[in-house]
Amino acid sequence: MKNKPCLLTQKQISHYIKHLQEQECAAKTIQKYTRDLIALLKYLDGRQLTKGILIEWKGSLMEKYAPASVNSMLTAVNCFLSFTGRREMAVRLLKIQRSLFCDESRELSREEYTRLVRAAESKGNQKLSLLIQTICSTGIRVSELQYITVEAVRTGRAQISNKGKQRIVFIPHTLRKLLKKYLQKQKIIAGAVFVTRTGRPLDRSNIWRSMKALCEQADIAPEKVFPHNLRHFFARVHYSMEKDLLRLADILGHSNINTTRIYTAESGFVYARRLEHMKLVIT
Repeated sequence: MKNKPCLLTQKQISHYIKHLQEQECAAKTIQKYTRDLIALLKYLDGRQLTKGILIEWKGSLMEKYAPASVNSMLTAVNCFLSFTGRREMAVRLLKIQRSLFCDESRELSREEYTRLVRAAESKGNQKLSLLIQTICSTGIRVSELQYITVEAVRTGRAQISNKGKQRIVFIPHTLRKLLKKYLQKQKIIAGAVFVTRTGRPLDRSNIWRSMKALCEQADIAPEKVFPHNLRHFFARVHYSMEKDLLRLADILGHSNINTTRIYTAESGFVYARRLEHMKLVIT
């Protein structure tokens, strides 16, 4: 029966999570879907799941979260409903108009990027300095740093495997020279370049905290300093030189070109300056 109520249980969620694992979904995706489904389970508080209650939940989410966050939670639930054969209960996502311009308050400039690297060096943290430069000069995700290995530095290319896709990332010659000196100094002869004292790949949260610690010395607003913003900076610089969105999407490992468009959005200030250069006002 269409829209017939059903009971959402922890057992069903666990079964779905096992399915996602078997589909080799990314660990972060599985964690996100688990949190969202548990949030819905708590909201139901013993009630059966209906289309009406889902719409009600959607309204409560809109009061607490940004539209993009609401849509991500709704997507998790809709995928679960499709898995359980209850696709007719899925709710519509919010319509979000894509912003034409990026948020200038979070946009990292070349000068700020340089100060960030210099701040790491002045603190004697060569590992962090090279890590920042590696992300920014290759455009890789922080989770992909594990693929920057001794072998990758030697050959000049890293084989990245992420989200079920593989791609080649080239390492600039100047960066390779710096990394080779670092490897020699640290006596690292195999495996990942950026590791802890125990030899394990660096944790995302540790990298985030280390970068934040540079803000005051580098005189950069904290909201601009986080690993993924380096990837954004790479994308903006690359696009300004090539103007090839499809190629940039391949380099970044994006399946959806609309994701790449977000990375290449320019600031309103840049657009306003371009309008002035057009000189179309006569009087």
